[in-house]
Amino acid sequence: MLPGMPLLVTENGIATADDEDRIRFTTDALRSLGDAVAAGADVRGYVHCSLLDNFEWMLGYRPTFGLVAVDRQTFARTPKPSLAWLGDVARRNAL
Repeated sequence: MLPGMPLLVTENGIATADDEDRIRFTTDALRSLGDAVAAGADVRGYVHCSLLDNFEWMLGYRPTFGLVAVDRQTFARTPKPSLAWLGDVARRNAL
C-alpha cells in the first residue's frame, strides 16, 4: 500500500454463470475494501466490472461478467439477482 495515495477501484468482478458466485466474490471484495478503509486506506470509490454481459476480445460472449444478462438473439436485458443485491448494498452503504 502507498500511504496517502487515494485509491479508486475501477473494475472488479468475476466471469461466472452462477450469480451466487458473483455475489460471494463481490462480498469478499467489498469486505476486503472495507478492511483497507479501516486500516487507513483513502478509498474514493468502487465500480463493479460490468453492468451488462458484454463481448470480451479473447473469449467472445462466453464469459458473463455483468449484473444484467443479455440475450444475444433478441437483445433483451434481464437483471440478475446480483444487481438487486449490489443496489441494496449501495443504498445501505453496508454489506
